[in-house]
Amino acid sequence: MDPRRLMMLDTYRYPKGASPVAVMIDGYPNYHHVMAAPGRDWPMVMLEAGINPVRMVRAPDEVRRPVIAIRSSPWKAGQASNPWHDEFDLDHGHVRYYGDHKPSTNARVGTTVGNQALLEAWRHHAGTSAYERSLAPPLLVFRSTTVRRGGQRIVKGHVEFCGVAVIERLEHIVQRDPESGQSFPNLVLDLAVLDLADTGDTLDPRWIDDRRDEQLTTEQTQSRAPESWQRWVREGRAAIPRVRRRVVSSRVRTTAEQLPEPGSAEYEALRRIHAFFDHRKHAFELLASRVAAQLLGGSGAVYRDGWLTRAGGDGGMDFVGRLDVGSPASNTPLVVLGQAKCVQLGRSISPDEVARVVARLRRGWIGVFVTTGTFSKQAQVEVIDDQYPLVLVNGRVLVEQVLRMAAADHDGDLDALLRSVDAGYPDAVTHRRPEEILGA
Repeated sequence: MDPRRLMMLDTYRYPKGASPVAVMIDGYPNYHHVMAAPGRDWPMVMLEAGINPVRMVRAPDEVRRPVIAIRSSPWKAGQASNPWHDEFDLDHGHVRYYGDHKPSTNARVGTTVGNQALLEAWRHHAGTSAYERSLAPPLLVFRSTTVRRGGQRIVKGHVEFCGVAVIERLEHIVQRDPESGQSFPNLVLDLAVLDLADTGDTLDPRWIDDRRDEQLTTEQTQSRAPESWQRWVREGRAAIPRVRRRVVSSRVRTTAEQLPEPGSAEYEALRRIHAFFDHRKHAFELLASRVAAQLLGGSGAVYRDGWLTRAGGDGGMDFVGRLDVGSPASNTPLVVLGQAKCVQLGRSISPDEVARVVARLRRGWIGVFVTTGTFSKQAQVEVIDDQYPLVLVNGRVLVEQVLRMAAADHDGDLDALLRSVDAGYPDAVTHRRPEEILGA
């Protein structure tokens, strides 16, 4: 690995007064080497305090703060020097971080060095224009970590890199000192840790070097910034769900895994399904509803067919069904809302398209999204992480189910099945409220 790379969740040696020349110290990458800009005599980006703002630079276009490095010390939590507990959920890109006001601070909130820097940064992080956000100092997040060396437990002198973050929310709160019981005001920040997948979960410190270079305009410093940061600068708060770091579950499928192998009989069958319904997209909804019935009914529950919604203005709902879970003598009915998208095989369904279906679901309802294409990685992650009651049926699953239906009812004749679906479409359409299925 490039010694001047910060790798997510890697441990770095942080000895006081260490030279930035050494690449490794005691078997760990030297933090001071990673953060030292070659050929520059700039002050080091230190981590002595919890909040470490790097001094402002006067660039050709604007005065900017290059970066704020923050460090959490879990082993100090509950002590007088750190009476609060920062919260880290890096798998979901979230850190809740408390400011540096203490019970002994005899001043208003925002006058301490760290809190003052965070308040100044918040004005840019909450900016309503791309230019304002470009001036926002990125937050480099570290936390102290304990290591074992020579058979001994070493508490101090090592930090773990926890990512680059933007301030999602800042609040004024009142805390209570666990030792004295004294209450005191402070700041608390919700930080969105950004996705660094495009750079292999690493951060290039040369981006920070560029932000510290007073010869470069703010726009010129963006070239080495992570793509997630650049997107946040362009789009603002709306981009945070898309750029937040998330550890991808094993349930997320790649594009290749969501489609039959090109050249296979299944791929040709899926291509024929798309070609048949490409100009009959509403009729595809009936095929999707039958696929949903076969999938959900095969789980051991009883699926009851409902109806298709009228074309146009469905708002994320193409078909309605019912799933009876339990035994015949003791069961509960669930409303099933379905969305169908007949798209090109290479097209992926976006998170926004999935969200429209989820928005229609009420408590106790489930959704099914059927497509000839695939679902984007982000769409899948959001369904999994947010635990949406939504079944995603991609092109591979669709064609497998359709071929089974053709084999069972049409002697394997796919075209006969498709013609049958098309002919049955008009009679399947009605205008009823979804909850009426519960009384059917």
